[in-house]
Amino acid sequence: MISPPLATPTRQVPTTATQYADIGALQPQRVLDWYAGAARDLPWRHSGVSAWAVMVSEVMLQQTPVVRVLPMWTAWMARWPSPAALADDSPAEAVRAWGKLGYPRRAMRLHAAAQQVVTRFAGNVPSAVEDLESLPGIGAYTARAVAAFAFSARTPVVDTNVGRVLARAVHGRAQAGPSVAAADRAKMELLLPAEPARAAVFSVAVMELGALVCTAAAPDCPACPIRPDCAWQLAGAPAHAGPRRRSQRFEGTDRQVRGLLLDVLRTTSEPVSIGDLDGAWADGAQRNRALDSLLLDGLVGQLTDGRFVLAGERTDTSPAIMEL
Repeated sequence: MISPPLATPTRQVPTTATQYADIGALQPQRVLDWYAGAARDLPWRHSGVSAWAVMVSEVMLQQTPVVRVLPMWTAWMARWPSPAALADDSPAEAVRAWGKLGYPRRAMRLHAAAQQVVTRFAGNVPSAVEDLESLPGIGAYTARAVAAFAFSARTPVVDTNVGRVLARAVHGRAQAGPSVAAADRAKMELLLPAEPARAAVFSVAVMELGALVCTAAAPDCPACPIRPDCAWQLAGAPAHAGPRRRSQRFEGTDRQVRGLLLDVLRTTSEPVSIGDLDGAWADGAQRNRALDSLLLDGLVGQLTDGRFVLAGERTDTSPAIMEL
């Protein structure tokens, strides 16, 4: 598991950080000491794990809980331990192996990213943030997470958990904004220890603090290592004053229907007819709308005889796939 180096002294907060009067709540040593004893034992955090393994974990963890990712990540790494291994397989197999993780376009993009890692970077996941961001499906957060956690780069890694900790500890707000802003990354960079490897551990430690203690709905403030200096606690833990985020409904949505249609296609490597898909959802108009969106997204392909397959499915017996 990632743990902080014991011999590295605590870095003083840089003078440029004095514009944030309450930034001291996130002094690195305090968070690192907590993380050393509280961190979850997650396989992609183990020493010696490959950059590819870290990259796969970060893509899977986008909008998906750790408990659902763990078995899928383990199976994925056993089957495709390198970018070349995935690139040599079909994108249909990537979507099939993605199973119930949700947002299956991530599987397609990860497959495309693996191909580019092979063709552009000789099969090695690049270490530079700019190179990582150039890969399909790798955005600002994921690029910095891979650079920090796989290569110990000193770069600010800010997800929703980190953003929430910053909002409370530094700004005294109950919740962060609706999305991570460049200002959050700039603020986090001010807090990073000078030594790159230590900075990487600090980034994952703050993330863990947000995931386990400083949670969105029920923060465990008595267990928080930075509670004495937390701006939100010092302000009396005021309630969130902005609009509340609406929970996303899943049952009965087009997203659910898309998943059900993909389930039919995942269970076979053979093309399926429209009749095979009809049984997945009773509402024909909604089913057709969901199928059209899968075709437009490139997750499903239609053959010249009208049948459907997962996009990129390799079959020698099927007619050529129609262009979308």
